[in-house]
Amino acid sequence: QVQLVESGGGLVQTGGSLRLSCAASRSIANINFMNWYRQAPGKQRELVARITKGGNTNYADSVKGRFTISRDIAKNTVYLQMNTLEPEDTAVYYCNADYVLVNYWGQGTQVTVSS
Repeated sequence: QVQLVESGGGLVQTGGSLRLSCAASRSIANINFMNWYRQAPGKQRELVARITKGGNTNYADSVKGRFTISRDIAKNTVYLQMNTLEPEDTAVYYCNADYVLVNYWGQGTQVTVSS
């Protein structure tokens, strides 16, 4: 099993930055995919960014060039650095781990971008 705890959300103005953290209860070195998803009110949950076990990263088109996913294996933590935030980025952000064919989710952290 993997327990995930997100932190770092909050209220920020348009153009501002936030860094989200996701602390895992076990080593993330062998987790196939660590992902950040988000869900805005009335919308489906969407994949924002992914980092693979090998360190490769992928991003949704809407956040490319603004968001960066990274990890600290020694700390069992994955980060999402979010820059140049827009009101459209307002959502609950969830950390997700794809491990041994099972998906694990954190409780989510709210990000609100004011215009």
